[in-house]
Amino acid sequence: MRTRFESIGAYTPSTVRSTEDVISSLSVPRALDLERITGIKNRRVYNSDPDNYESSFELARQAIDDCLSHSGYAAADLDVVICVSITRFRDAEHFCYAPAFALMLRNAIGATNALHFDLSNACAGMITGVKLLDRMIKTGVVRRGLVVSGEQITPIAETATREISQPYDPQFAALTVGDAAVAVIVDDKGDDHDEIHYIELMTTAAGAEHCIGMPSEKTTGIAMYTDNRALASESRYLQGISRMADYLAETGRTWESEKYDYWVHHQFSGPAIDYISQLTERHFDTPMPQQLNVYQEYGNTASTSHFLVLHEHLAQQRIPKGSKVLLIPEASGVVSGQLAATISRLEA
Repeated sequence: MRTRFESIGAYTPSTVRSTEDVISSLSVPRALDLERITGIKNRRVYNSDPDNYESSFELARQAIDDCLSHSGYAAADLDVVICVSITRFRDAEHFCYAPAFALMLRNAIGATNALHFDLSNACAGMITGVKLLDRMIKTGVVRRGLVVSGEQITPIAETATREISQPYDPQFAALTVGDAAVAVIVDDKGDDHDEIHYIELMTTAAGAEHCIGMPSEKTTGIAMYTDNRALASESRYLQGISRMADYLAETGRTWESEKYDYWVHHQFSGPAIDYISQLTERHFDTPMPQQLNVYQEYGNTASTSHFLVLHEHLAQQRIPKGSKVLLIPEASGVVSGQLAATISRLEA
């Protein structure tokens, strides 16, 4: 059984907010050049107008509509809907744990016969959802399904601008986030031109407390507290790189034999991505594939970031048909790994 990405969709709010504007809104004197440190110039921010409110749910719904518009399937053809959003705002007041977002989205699009469930794996959510769907297809449970995430994540930046009170603060990473939604359909029609080759994930639990999303310790907002020094260390990055090398060896592959055309990292910081690339090149002693990035204009869009990169580059026709793409998660938990796929059918 071979699986493939059958279609992809995305949605980003129209409101653009610059890093300069975010930093200017801090209540403490400017202590860092966030744009220089991260490479992030802008991000998209949800519409907070009550008459056109862009909740996590509404963002996800828009991405699903876009995905279905490029698909050969109708919503009623889907066997399962998997929602992987970190943020689950149904409206301006409610963070929703039940009923499942996947159930509400399934019903909203008319996929009423589909199985449904939510899962969370921080910023590795979409890759984790695709992994589970891939396994469900290969074990014969379903033939096709949809994985979706809608991230209205910028409320953590709103909390951070209110609460940051010192030059080095655990909420600084929250200032890099942007809102977005993505959706992909995976089915059982993979071939030499379109195939998900493998998906492998590893959690290093020792880093679980390095980045935590939770209700604010000071106000009523939601917040994210990050130990950037611990997360951005060479030793931690090498854990993921070493596991990648082990996986390739265990499965009879080498970096050179895989012939990746492009790779996509989690979009949290341009200099950090470059550093990971340098470490990976040193480890494998071979040049790295071409990077695909969108962090400059969209920032860190949490679980949606890898597939937002794919969508935007496909929309700009910058990924030739038949390209082999490697997705590398960097998620709180700490989650690392890889997803490799050849893509030809995808359009945006």
